[in-house]
Amino acid sequence: MSLPVELRTAVVRLAQTPHLLVALDFDGTMAPIVSRAQDARPLPRSAAALATLAGMEGTTTALVSGRALESLRSVAAPPAPTLLVGSHGAETYWGPDSPVLELSAEQQSSLEQARDCVARATRDFPGTAAEQKPAGVVLHYRLADDADGIAAVEHVNTALSGNPAFHITTGKKVLEISVLKANKGQSLVSLREFSGATATFFAGDDVTDEHAFSALLPGDLGLKVGPGDSAAQFRIPDEHTLPEILELLAEARSAHMTS
Repeated sequence: MSLPVELRTAVVRLAQTPHLLVALDFDGTMAPIVSRAQDARPLPRSAAALATLAGMEGTTTALVSGRALESLRSVAAPPAPTLLVGSHGAETYWGPDSPVLELSAEQQSSLEQARDCVARATRDFPGTAAEQKPAGVVLHYRLADDADGIAAVEHVNTALSGNPAFHITTGKKVLEISVLKANKGQSLVSLREFSGATATFFAGDDVTDEHAFSALLPGDLGLKVGPGDSAAQFRIPDEHTLPEILELLAEARSAHMTS
């Protein structure tokens, strides 16, 4: 694909910042959406470009995902320097000293209630499935027919909505319930502060990535992958276009660092 001139110019300009933060969503951005979450893998060119960027001086790479950290590590196999944000920010790994997520007794009790509710939905509505996270549970309904998917979501929302113990978000054929309030925008702000970045590149495809796009500053670059309303400045049709952009970013940054 030939990139639009405005996007190419913005990428090359961004590459010239003193310290660059490259933060990427995973599913639907680095990797195609698949029916079974455990089967997802990054597109080879995107993975290679991320590894190249991760090895560059003055560059910090990060994956910012809704997946639990353990799942993210398993499917993404990120290069060692890459910082990790899981569960939309409820979990982080920024090095060996990163704190382990711990829930209070009250939060743990609420989590069990949410898990029981989602388990009932998966029993009653074919094609739905539950994904367990350290601070939450996700109802997946990609494989359900429309009627069962809608009914499963209504069942969980009716049971849990209005309870301040739960933070409920929607994504692409998923309903996520967490007992911790966290989002990718907060995570991006923390990553910027931690890394000392002077500019940020963020790419994502889902509604949960809008928090991150909204947290970008002047001089940053937000890239929406796929359709849907977005606060991102630029858009590409799907995840298969991302490798070209990451490769351009790595090439332009390498040229800038050696000039």
